[in-house]
Amino acid sequence: MAERFHLVGVGGAGMSAVAELLAARGHEVSGSDQRDSPVLAHLRTVGVTTWVGHDASHVPSEGNLVVSTAVRESNPELVEARRRRLRVLHRSEALVRAAQGRDFVAVAGAHGKTSTSAMLAVALDAAGQDPSYAIGGTVLAHGTGAHLGHGPAFVAEADESDKSFLAYTPRVAVVTNVEPDHLDQHGTEEAFRRSFEDFVARIVPGGLLVAGADDEGSLTLARHAQSSGTRVVTYGATRTAPDGVEAHVEVVPTGGGSAAAGRLLRHGAGDALEADLTLRVGGRHMLLNAAAAWAAGLELGVDSDAMARGLETFTGTGRRFEHRGDAAGVRVVDDYAHHPTEVEATLAAAREQAGVGRVLVLFQPHLYSRTQAFAERFGAALGGADEVVVTDVYAAREDPVPGVDGSLVTHAMTGAGRYVPDRLEAARAVADLARPGDLVLTVGAGDVTELGPVILERLRGREERA
Repeated sequence: MAERFHLVGVGGAGMSAVAELLAARGHEVSGSDQRDSPVLAHLRTVGVTTWVGHDASHVPSEGNLVVSTAVRESNPELVEARRRRLRVLHRSEALVRAAQGRDFVAVAGAHGKTSTSAMLAVALDAAGQDPSYAIGGTVLAHGTGAHLGHGPAFVAEADESDKSFLAYTPRVAVVTNVEPDHLDQHGTEEAFRRSFEDFVARIVPGGLLVAGADDEGSLTLARHAQSSGTRVVTYGATRTAPDGVEAHVEVVPTGGGSAAAGRLLRHGAGDALEADLTLRVGGRHMLLNAAAAWAAGLELGVDSDAMARGLETFTGTGRRFEHRGDAAGVRVVDDYAHHPTEVEATLAAAREQAGVGRVLVLFQPHLYSRTQAFAERFGAALGGADEVVVTDVYAAREDPVPGVDGSLVTHAMTGAGRYVPDRLEAARAVADLARPGDLVLTVGAGDVTELGPVILERLRGREERA
């Protein structure tokens, strides 16, 4: 039966995916966002009514209002929905409605979940499974982050930041790592880890947990799940499986550079399996993500070689080491990394691809709470670059915190780091540092993604004057 849904902040990656899926299932869907964007333009083409700006008049007289944690109680549309006593759903609850009747596959973790879930969706599609998926980023091979397929699997990127992944009851749960983050929402590291235990407890009877073995947090989670009777498959660079798990996928890198190549060896669970693959994306972390997707695909009944060949068709996701252009002999890449571990992995991949060139970074910290908590670690992670320009904090859902700005990161650096508060000036500053053969990255989860064109324009102007 068709229902009415209105989504507040529909232009966001997660919300737009839910809107598109609900519309594909035949529901009447509308949404609003602060500004117009290509995302809103795309939603209009698939039957979603959109408005620019938030206003009580946008709220339907009946139906459901869908929000994310970023929507404040003072939002006029939320205020009006509560006045009318409409049902208010979190984004994750609306996604469950869109996934009804499918085998839910939830991919969680402090980092790596977007790429891993996208890899799994692409590989399943290449293997003829036509999966449904909802991913917080554009799957470049498909040009969208959402699709309602005819196959049995529904692949979703599961958000741990606000515990919304506890709305899901997955047949397969993938946990890439359990590295504490979002402490502004969880309060303590122990509470953060406990939310993952609660998530794993929601796996359906007979379902599977696929857990990274190289991260102590997810390895501990795997042991906890196994002791509670949940089936567990682990993966990682380590050779031996933890005691009691059903199987372990060993990741053996065989090449690097612009593409990651390796061998996947599954020990246990009956007959041993193996697959060789060469990804179109670089970095050891991408090979590990592929191993997680491969293990999940096997559980869903896909042949080992078919999964490996499907993974080789993956070309990346938007804002994950995404090439933005070249000018004056300089390559410009954009990446969503916003946690120290992610920054470190991104710079390691950049170093492989830069060759003899230098790696330059324009970094925008995301959230005041995260900047305050991880400034020292960000400073250390950015040491993997040759030159770093740090701009001011992207606030997102938070109010400013006195004394917390991008200079906390540069003060923690031992290498070349410069704090430029204005984002446009920061973009021009990093462009002026670049030389032919260099690789420049814009890094962060905020609007730093808009600065790649600014850097390229500056570089082209310099090229024309030369």
